Amino acid sequence: MTEEYAIELQNVGKKFKVRGLRDRTLKSVVLDLVSGRWRGPSEFWALKDVDFKVVRGETLGIIGSNGAGKSTLLSLITGTFRPTAGSIHTHGKVSSLLELGAGFHPDLSGRENVFLYGAIMGLSREQVNRRFDAIVEFAGLSEWIDEPVKHYSSGMYVRLGFAVAVEVDPDILLIDEVLSVGDAVFQRKCMDKMEEFRRKGKTMLIISHDLSAVMAVSDRVLFLDEGTVHGLGVPSATVEAYQSLVRKKEVEGKKRVWGTEEVVISDVEFRDGQGAVADTFGFGDPLVVRISYKAEHRIERPIFGFAICDPAGRVIYGSNTQIAGKDIASIDGEGAIELRIERLILARGRYVVSFSIHSWDHKINYYRLENAFPIGISCNEDFEGCHMSCTWSG
Repeated sequence: MTEEYAIELQNVGKKFKVRGLRDRTLKSVVLDLVSGRWRGPSEFWALKDVDFKVVRGETLGIIGSNGAGKSTLLSLITGTFRPTAGSIHTHGKVSSLLELGAGFHPDLSGRENVFLYGAIMGLSREQVNRRFDAIVEFAGLSEWIDEPVKHYSSGMYVRLGFAVAVEVDPDILLIDEVLSVGDAVFQRKCMDKMEEFRRKGKTMLIISHDLSAVMAVSDRVLFLDEGTVHGLGVPSATVEAYQSLVRKKEVEGKKRVWGTEEVVISDVEFRDGQGAVADTFGFGDPLVVRISYKAEHRIERPIFGFAICDPAGRVIYGSNTQIAGKDIASIDGEGAIELRIERLILARGRYVVSFSIHSWDHKINYYRLENAFPIGISCNEDFEGCHMSCTWSG
């Protein structure tokens, strides 16, 4: 373990056994055993070949879809789980808030749980006594501190858990998504406390689905997907890569291709105003799409069209070459056509783009490629759908 690093993971993997018996009848299990079909519990790798280091004083955000392995990763670092493969090294005292009420005994009071957690962290009773008032004040639970925590709401659990986790003065703080349970005032207090930790040179690992918060507090961001590292680096770029993958997964299963296929769309390429390939655009930015096609034979006066839809499939905007007055005399063999949208005046969010080629009289659909290309729009203004300038008067 190098002193420069607070956390170091080398080729870490975590395997679980999935028994799969919960929804099976006793009869089916017995028949599988008798017939020799029973193979015992299956194996599931929650994490595989995870390799990264966290510098002392660094804040690392961790993002990914549900089931990506984020919580398992923190559980391995804190020592709750042992890795199946690889090694994990930490340098300094680790404090964690990994799940609602983790480490709390439901029948003990808030006060008793504070002292219990302090003892687990290696603090003496005197040390916890010195920090106790600060813990209660931060959690805002002075009226409830002597009640059994089993009577606490989820928000109260989180407030006390976070207060204890930060007041034991750890060198490394691990925080899971549970912070989202707290109210806005408490979330602000948590953000202020984390900023204080950063100034003190503490190391933090933070899991959150609030991507704006992750970018605001993180020095780097780790992107996990299906148990493997898909990105580690600059927050904005890593978050953008994650959002791009989310959009692609959302359209999986929704993509539909149909038509006579006398001509097919062989490739579609999205570019921004600078000519770079992209799938995320800002409000008001231009969008250039190059649509490559391949025709089996000469087709007279084809019409190329497109539609931009929201995730629910509602058309936000659509047009075609006929509406735009672009008369294509004919196509034959391979070629390409370019679509340019001068300004994307869409609200922030995720969209999906479809393309089509049909006959001039709309009677023949040569090729329709629906729900195939996801894009994202970033925007600082708040509105729905397409932007329209408007004023209000009394």
